[in-house]
Amino acid sequence: MFDLGDLYQQVIIDHTKSPRNFGKLEPCSHDAEGYNPLCGDQLHVYLQIDDDMIKEVKFEGQGCSISTASASLMTEKLKGKSVREFEHLFEAFHEMATADMSEKPDEETLGKLAVLAGVKEFPSRIKCATLCWHTLKSAIEHSDKAAKTE
Repeated sequence: MFDLGDLYQQVIIDHTKSPRNFGKLEPCSHDAEGYNPLCGDQLHVYLQIDDDMIKEVKFEGQGCSISTASASLMTEKLKGKSVREFEHLFEAFHEMATADMSEKPDEETLGKLAVLAGVKEFPSRIKCATLCWHTLKSAIEHSDKAAKTE
């Protein structure tokens, strides 16, 4: 019988083995470093924002499968979105990752990102999944400090 959990796991494995939008973006208008000291995930996010629109987004670094898959899925979702849409997605993703286990993710808003809803079962993995989002937020805000999950 078909198991939805298996599909989710396949999506995460696919994005880990073949991350989308991986690499340095030059030139970029915004960028930031992110670090998860608990897991050792390190990443750098690059953005090209024109007229409040995310025209291009890429990332590079190294991390666990959840961190890499999350960054890959995030970059796919955000291309062509406005900064305001990013803020809405940031909140929706954070809510999904930290919500009570009985709450279903907002799949209409999150799309494929909903495959990461299972991280809430493993509290230490929530930081792996949200690192890229905090790093992208730091980039948009032109923060000089590395985004951290602590």
